[in-house]
Amino acid sequence: MQRSFTLLYTSLLGICLGSGSSFPSNINIGGLFPNVSHEYEVFRFALSHHQDIPKLVPQVDMVLMGNSFSMTYAFCSQFSKGVYAIIGLYDRKTVNMLMSFCGALHVCFVTPSFPIETANQFVIQLRPELQDALVGVIEHYGWTKFVYMYSSDSGLSVLQKVLDTAAEKNWLVTSVNVESMTGASFLKVFQDLDKRKEGQIIIDCETERLTGILKEIVEQGKNAKSYHYILANLGFLDIDLTDLRKGGANITGFQLVNNSEPSVSRIVQQWMEFDNKDSKVPKTGLKYMGALTYDGVKVMSTAFQNLRRQRIDISRRGNAGECLANPPAPWGQGIDIQRALQQVRIDGLTGHIQFNEKGRRTNYTVSVMELAPSGPKKVGYWNEDEKYVTTASLIRASNDTYGLLNRTYIVTTILESPYVMLKKNHEPLVGNDKYEGYIVELAAEIAKHVGYHYKLKIVSDGKYGARDPETKMWNGMVGELVYGKADLAVAPLTITLVREEVIDFSKPFMSLGISIMIKKPTKSKPGVFSFLDPLAYEIWMCIVFAYIGVSVVLFLVSRFSPYEWHAEDYEEGAEPQTPTQAAASNGVQLSQTPMQQNANQQSPEQTNEFGIFNSLWFSLGAFMQQGCDISPRSLSGRIVGGVWWFFTLIIISSYTANLAAFLTVERMVSPIESAEDLAKQTEIAYGTLDAGSTKEFFRRSKIAVFEKMWSYMKAADPSVFVKTTDEGVMRVRKSKGKYAYLLESTMNEYIEQRKPCDTMKVGGNLDSKGYGIATPKGSPLRNPVNLAVLKLNEQGLLDKLKNKWWYDKGECGSGGGDSKDKTSALSLSNVAGVFYILIGGLGLAMLVALVEFCYKSRTESRRMKQSINDAMRCSTLTRMSGNGSGGENGRILTHDFPKTVQTLPCMSHTASMGLGASGM
Repeated sequence: MQRSFTLLYTSLLGICLGSGSSFPSNINIGGLFPNVSHEYEVFRFALSHHQDIPKLVPQVDMVLMGNSFSMTYAFCSQFSKGVYAIIGLYDRKTVNMLMSFCGALHVCFVTPSFPIETANQFVIQLRPELQDALVGVIEHYGWTKFVYMYSSDSGLSVLQKVLDTAAEKNWLVTSVNVESMTGASFLKVFQDLDKRKEGQIIIDCETERLTGILKEIVEQGKNAKSYHYILANLGFLDIDLTDLRKGGANITGFQLVNNSEPSVSRIVQQWMEFDNKDSKVPKTGLKYMGALTYDGVKVMSTAFQNLRRQRIDISRRGNAGECLANPPAPWGQGIDIQRALQQVRIDGLTGHIQFNEKGRRTNYTVSVMELAPSGPKKVGYWNEDEKYVTTASLIRASNDTYGLLNRTYIVTTILESPYVMLKKNHEPLVGNDKYEGYIVELAAEIAKHVGYHYKLKIVSDGKYGARDPETKMWNGMVGELVYGKADLAVAPLTITLVREEVIDFSKPFMSLGISIMIKKPTKSKPGVFSFLDPLAYEIWMCIVFAYIGVSVVLFLVSRFSPYEWHAEDYEEGAEPQTPTQAAASNGVQLSQTPMQQNANQQSPEQTNEFGIFNSLWFSLGAFMQQGCDISPRSLSGRIVGGVWWFFTLIIISSYTANLAAFLTVERMVSPIESAEDLAKQTEIAYGTLDAGSTKEFFRRSKIAVFEKMWSYMKAADPSVFVKTTDEGVMRVRKSKGKYAYLLESTMNEYIEQRKPCDTMKVGGNLDSKGYGIATPKGSPLRNPVNLAVLKLNEQGLLDKLKNKWWYDKGECGSGGGDSKDKTSALSLSNVAGVFYILIGGLGLAMLVALVEFCYKSRTESRRMKQSINDAMRCSTLTRMSGNGSGGENGRILTHDFPKTVQTLPCMSHTASMGLGASGM
């Protein structure tokens, strides 16, 4: 009995040992990976986690994925070495070659690459098919018109499923192959989509290609809220969506790896701690392709363990053949390995792993993700049984202020006085404390009203923002918003159409227009005869002619009117004397004709005071408002006088009203007064800021004057465009009046108030526009910021800030750089002309008096038959002694035959006797 038991035990032990020895303890597996790949690093990590018997021994070749020769050589080399199965990657150029070898040689190929339609059961596809899940999501969103962008590597099978469904459901699908598309091609595609108002887009590409496409989308500003993208890729969390999120675009995708599972997170943590000294790539998180590779190693390890437990002989002793043999010699045990791989049922990093009879994943679950303001969120899942199931607790766009709190936003701005300036002691300061200015305070007020934290960032290229006509790329602050480098732009950024197409603006916080800045011309000193400036030259000429005309009319009226003639008055009531009687009384007898005697007896002598000289004197006295001792007696003469007085009243009043301003204000003569003045001359150059809204205004304007100005600026050599406003201002100051700078009126007014106070704004604004706060398209900040601007405007804070930084801190005063001048005091130069006229008049009077004296003395010398010297001496003594009768109007009447002529000391006895003899 004991012997029988011993024999039975020995037999069973022999059977077990025999069976155990028929299954190898080491399993050679091949690996085909590209150089420096994430999948290869994970493959090595997975092997270190699966050391159970049978142990997997790798035979790895690093190959070029797109090189069929390299793949063929590596595959045949591994087959000749007796590998039991191969794990690796393929692309569209090598997939058919691998399928042929695997089918002909019965070698299993386990791959995480994109799924393909094939009847070859020796290809074990780890990646699940996505087309059914994608169609489910499209139906969930209710899309009926969308664009499908795909790569020919992986997207054709999914596209076919989508097109088949579209035909059934009457969807309108536009397919675009992005395999070899360049940046310019992308721009054209998106321009066409914009024209057709296409905003729903599906992108089906591998991760690397998808990353490049998303970068193009951000650069072209197509990450706005009006766009909705579905990323047909199973690694939603592997993609950097930071820049895309800043634009507010709706992003939906799929996630295969569930990082919230404890078993998955534990493996991911071990991967991050895995020390691979031979690694040539920087350590990154475990991506979904790496997770598929890890699961592939786990599937192979599980399959060979199952084969070992089943005691299936898979040894390849002497069975390693030539892969290129004709006809091919398939490996007999390949069918067993293929069945073992397809029968694996495990839970891996990518969820439940199960294969159908064709080697494809089945009974799997894919998470559906959306990009919320705070980051990626799971909103549902899809599986074969339940289809699409929504689990979202977040409703997109339900609250624009979602996530505003407890986040620091990047606010881009530009160094421009008085908007943003560095403080004088900014070196020890950090952050926002280094800056001061209008925009700095405005940004703080808006952040306080909206309720977010922010950090000011000066734009790197120092530009406001314009699109390059060649590259179509945006620069400046607009570019930073478009490409996701900033969340907000608080700056003197002009609201324009082209900018509004790629970013959003708030309501204007400041209104302005394009204005002209020139160097302040030298103030014109008042001339010697500046007192004549209140009236134009034409008016003075008219006054002179009116004066002469009125005097002539007054003379003529007085001559024709009988009421201006009257008898001459005599002193001390003496009777009027005829000339004959007057001569007789002086001892002179004159012979008279009978007619003269009759006339002398009929009427006394009639006189008229308004001779031509008296008329001129009367008009001058009235004009000077001094009056005169003669006045018209006739009605006609008084009418002339009254009209002349009224005329002089108005003229003198108007003159006096303007005289003070013309004498006390030093006027500046500006060579340019408007844009028309600039356009019609070429002596003064003019230009704008390069890459700014002012330049765009002239480039796009259809007004003839502005078109002419743009043609000049575009063709000017040297260039009239400047890179910064400071450069433009310095050019104005140094050009000696030969350069005019076109800029916003607000900046023009500010610079005019800064030392050295040598610039000025001329003319009105050329247009009307406003500064706004800019946000990326679809940003949740837009509405809160807009409301904050309106609130600040209603509270008057915007006007208060402008007065503070423009005028309260001005250095030139309200009147410019010479505001300290005494504008109310007259200097000698203001009234020098009056003194010149006074001196000239006095000199002229002396000269005329001298001429009159000489003329009268000459006449007297001839009449008295004296020498000219004696006559002048006699006249001088007579006038200096006060003799002579006073006449009207201050005239001295000297009679030809004075009564006291015999007693004059200058009269000789002989002359007296002569007169007496003649009188007899």
